[in-house]
Amino acid sequence: MMIFVRPHMKAFVFLVFLTISLGVLAPSRPYLIQYTIDNFIVENDMPGLNKMIVILIAVQLLQALVQFCHTYLSGWLGQHIVKDMRVQLYEHILKLKLKFYDNTPIGRLVTRAVSDIETLSEVFANGVAAMLGDILQLIFILLVMLYTDWRLTLISLSVLPLLLFSTYVFKEKIKVAFNDVRNAVSNLNTFVQEHITGMNVVQLFSAEKREQDEFQKINKEHRNANISTVLYYSIYYPVAEVIAASGTGLLVWWGAHSVLDGYATLGTLIAFIMYINLFFRPIRMIADRFNTLQMGIVSSDRILKLLDDKDFISNDGTYTTDSIKGDVEFKDVWFAYKEDDYVLKNINFKVNHGETVALVGATGAGKSSIINLISRFYEINKGNIYVNNRDVKDYDLHNLRKHVGVVLQDVFLFSSSIRDNVTLGDKSITDEQIMNAAELIGAKSFIEKLPGKLDYKVMERGATLSVGQRQLLSFVRTMVYDPEIIILDEATSSVDSETEALIQGAINSMMKGRTSIAIAHRLATIRNADNIIVLDKGEIKEAGSHDELLQKEGFYAKLYQMQYKEVEGIN
Repeated sequence: MMIFVRPHMKAFVFLVFLTISLGVLAPSRPYLIQYTIDNFIVENDMPGLNKMIVILIAVQLLQALVQFCHTYLSGWLGQHIVKDMRVQLYEHILKLKLKFYDNTPIGRLVTRAVSDIETLSEVFANGVAAMLGDILQLIFILLVMLYTDWRLTLISLSVLPLLLFSTYVFKEKIKVAFNDVRNAVSNLNTFVQEHITGMNVVQLFSAEKREQDEFQKINKEHRNANISTVLYYSIYYPVAEVIAASGTGLLVWWGAHSVLDGYATLGTLIAFIMYINLFFRPIRMIADRFNTLQMGIVSSDRILKLLDDKDFISNDGTYTTDSIKGDVEFKDVWFAYKEDDYVLKNINFKVNHGETVALVGATGAGKSSIINLISRFYEINKGNIYVNNRDVKDYDLHNLRKHVGVVLQDVFLFSSSIRDNVTLGDKSITDEQIMNAAELIGAKSFIEKLPGKLDYKVMERGATLSVGQRQLLSFVRTMVYDPEIIILDEATSSVDSETEALIQGAINSMMKGRTSIAIAHRLATIRNADNIIVLDKGEIKEAGSHDELLQKEGFYAKLYQMQYKEVEGIN
């Protein structure tokens, strides 16, 4: 974690200085009170007593000022470190392969980026620095006590082994309990995030009661984990108080005899009562700080494991270009989401500049996998993919994706304005460019009818828009970047016939002069394609034009008879 402290090293060094200062100031008040009693009160020296009172007030004010600076600076440092960690963690998440998200619940990532990092804020603010201060305070108090009277020191601390033992037992129990709490929080976040997102499915299948029962089960585990921590607190603090009180009782009993026998002064006894309270309080606080530290250790372990996951798409390519011709070629490509379980096998085809290629096949044939590989969302296992006669691995990743426009079947819209959803925060894109792209797609009229037009706030996942409107916005989002390669992943399958008719002309305009690869079941897209590639179980079975494939009476002809014959009859 020190890597995150380095940018704030001056503040950290000053915090260490303040921590040492607090440790030195802690035993000063009992010592000054002892000195005042033995040298001024007993001697009835009022002028001297008045001076010591002024000194005591000054020392107390100084300690209060140092305590304020220490508390504020530790909190300030903690928040800055947490901000840096959260930025780095989010930047790290952005670089991970899509394969990582295929296998990781979103709620778990939310817990890492929000809850776990917030816990680390408490560690820096009330954990590490405060614990260091408590330890230094213990050391300085012990040294002053030994210097003042070693016999009273031994009597005072005779119960210390019991306190340390109870603290150790408490530490071990609370460590397990807090680990259970963090796991329960992660499970709770994951469940709530997933099921609120999929609430339409829950209600569609009348599964509210089952989901409520499952939520109660997970919430019960969360409650029980927290109650375990409360139980250990409830046991430890009374035990610690009894042990500390026993030490004070022994001190008073032995110290009173020492004062009466002349071995110790009254001021020394009173000072030692203050010392022992000051000594045992940091030990109890250390146990409390340790709880915060334990939570921080668990949270940091989770965060570091995520940061250690280097499953990135390597961006070692350096080639960049302002424009490309748009040729795409797959050469002996093999690909598997899981090792050796290939979903694409020996794929070979080429799409020349300006051509439109359609990928057809049953569900699971490998169509979507092919289009995901062009933009390097996943890495191939064997073979090569070329764009503009250059291996895609030679391209700078961001430059490659700038030239490839993808329209997905499942459109995702953010809770923001139409403008932000189209530009994704790119300030270089003007409103005029957005509206020009919208006019080309046929979305301009519906955008202009929205309250606020481009400023219209889209609800989460575009809930306030129709399926067709969301799909149209995805077209605008793609075309505003003017890509040379267009990929359509069943882009019209979610729209009605009227909307399809509206955008089909726009699709044709989009494809002019561009290389286009389309996954589609609709007849219009398939029949107009220059080349149709038929996939089955990850292999290319046939390729050719619509008429050529029908004449072969093979895979495509069978698919056509099953899926398109009725549509053709209607037309």
